[in-house]
Amino acid sequence: MPDENILVVRRELFDRLGSFQGLSFEVERYLPAFLARENNFFTPRAAAETNPALKQIIPYVLLVHAGRVFHYVRGKKSGEQRLVAKGSIGIGGHMNDGDEHLFALDRDAYNEAVQREVAEEVRIETAYSNRVVALINDDSTEVGRVHLGVVHVFELDSDAARKREAQITEAGFLSPEELRARRDALETWSQFCLDGLDRLLATAGVK
Repeated sequence: MPDENILVVRRELFDRLGSFQGLSFEVERYLPAFLARENNFFTPRAAAETNPALKQIIPYVLLVHAGRVFHYVRGKKSGEQRLVAKGSIGIGGHMNDGDEHLFALDRDAYNEAVQREVAEEVRIETAYSNRVVALINDDSTEVGRVHLGVVHVFELDSDAARKREAQITEAGFLSPEELRARRDALETWSQFCLDGLDRLLATAGVK
């Protein structure tokens, strides 16, 4: 929606903490600072999309069961038109202020917002664990320059996860080998996650 207010941090904070390209597994170096209420705020999405002085915080959730990872293709109804028709292994989206008209988020509020965001896109009908395992950044693209991902791994007890939103097409669980065969069709963040998949899963304690 055009007047949506979304969660951002200042690029200057990211640079001060130590900017990186690709994946960083130093979660505690960054996330506590990003989720300190004095360091994040909500701003209109339309302005943030073209302002590289801001980084939009995006949860990027990998759904995993028995070594297989949930994969989908972003359909034409996707909110991010620059990623349409790209394959993805990350569920999530912008943190918005919803009906509460919040000014900032702390970690508890962030965690609740992540659960809501995933539930909007996918129906998970099984128990699961949730671990933050990495952050992701890509300054090489127009989309990446204004976004910063927080990579979660949801380890599901079964594969009972189904798409809920029309923007998600061709959804299902694929093996790492099947994903690697599709690597070139994946969005950049998913390529980073696929390349680091073994470490992401090990960090999450996935057996």
